[in-house]
Amino acid sequence: MLEGNVALRLGILLAYLLFLVGFGIKQGLKVKTETDYNMGGRDIPGWVAALSERATGESAWCLVGFPGFAYASGLVTVWTAIGLSLGNVIAWSAIANKMRAEADQYDAQTYVDWIAKRHGKSKSAHAARLIGAFIIIFMFTFYVEAQLLGGGKTLNVMFGLNPTTGILLTMAVIIPYSVLGGFGSVVYTDCVQSIIMIFTLIVTPIVGVFYIANAPDGAVFAHSIGQALATAGPEYQGMAYGLKGILAGFAIASEFAWIIAYLGGCPHLTVRFMSVRNEKEWKMGRNVAIAWTICGYTGAVVIGLVGLAIFGPGQLADAEMVMPSVALTVMPPVIGVICVVGAIAAMISTADSMLIVTSSEFCENIVKPTMEKKGRKLTDKEELRISRMTTVAVGLLATVLPFVLPATMVNTVVSFAWAGMGNPFAVTTCCTLFWKKYTGKAACWTMVCGFLGTVLWQISPWNSIINARLVGVIPAILAAIIVTNLTQGTDEVETA
Repeated sequence: MLEGNVALRLGILLAYLLFLVGFGIKQGLKVKTETDYNMGGRDIPGWVAALSERATGESAWCLVGFPGFAYASGLVTVWTAIGLSLGNVIAWSAIANKMRAEADQYDAQTYVDWIAKRHGKSKSAHAARLIGAFIIIFMFTFYVEAQLLGGGKTLNVMFGLNPTTGILLTMAVIIPYSVLGGFGSVVYTDCVQSIIMIFTLIVTPIVGVFYIANAPDGAVFAHSIGQALATAGPEYQGMAYGLKGILAGFAIASEFAWIIAYLGGCPHLTVRFMSVRNEKEWKMGRNVAIAWTICGYTGAVVIGLVGLAIFGPGQLADAEMVMPSVALTVMPPVIGVICVVGAIAAMISTADSMLIVTSSEFCENIVKPTMEKKGRKLTDKEELRISRMTTVAVGLLATVLPFVLPATMVNTVVSFAWAGMGNPFAVTTCCTLFWKKYTGKAACWTMVCGFLGTVLWQISPWNSIINARLVGVIPAILAAIIVTNLTQGTDEVETA
């Protein structure tokens, strides 16, 4: 028979998951066209898009990976928080409304579809579809893997489940409701998940600070965050991993470089911008997203440091279990479980969004152009069927990946995927929006060079000195500038 606390945790978790699946089925009945499945009919209220974008963007990273990073590394995580926060502020202020307007103008169904239609007169428009779709499918599979790893770790803390079992259970929920409901179910359930997440990121650190201050002597490692950092050692107080000179500069720049992907480099986030109803709704969404971001990243860092004060350095078997461990320690049982369910919510939010975007890109940029070349136009029902089949296929592939290419840290996998898609797409997006001379062929080479440069640097020994998040954007920028200057005026298809 289950003990009281375990029964409580299981009851809350099951109730929440049943809500998700039920809502997915309800929304699935409303989906009639591929636009409904991909972008919610491009009629999403701003506050909904903002909460969905935040839940999707933060994923297992903000509630598992980032607090674990703060617990293991100390104050150096501040640079990452600043870079991510500033990136989101710029994205919502300078990029989101332009993306919304252009998605409507070009009737873009997906992020890559927008790139191809925006460069529709280019000889390389079709190549841009294929390259962009490949990068998304490749990188998103790893990103979904990170969410499954996070789900396995969180369920391990809650119930003592083997992480493998946790991975399988996490995907068993994600696939059905993503397949049935599409973007409509994802974006609205994201709102609920986003609220739980921000509650966790605000309330847990506040309660945690009071907890460590009033705990009996010997019950915690330190009675304040400052005392914890000082007692843990100088490496926790430093802002550059204890490095000096140019190496310190590289370390700081590498952490700050998380900003790059936010500048239009995350298709699962830009599609939220594209789905907003109108400019008035965009303004509301911008304000909600910016407030969420600042509070969320501040809370994530503090949770990690509170964990350091409670448990001491290196005392957790896995640093990335710090958030659920802190929540279940400092909060009343029911509230603590809800906060941990928030972590599972984060993983589900990102994984389902990745699956929807991947299936949309595959159908829109590979299947449809191939069928049109053969002189056959797909019906709405056929497009929906293909999108849903792709969702299942990618979900199953991501489920297998942790066992074929094992990875243990959510932070590591997210960093790889974030840089691999962020560097090529951020440069492509910004150049397409703000540089009139930018050509379709340059967009293709930007994506190729940014992707290859990032991946090759990531697997090299130099990545430990200066991260691919920063280095990988350089070949993308160079390709954009050089190829644009070489192809300007010669890249358009000749018309009779």
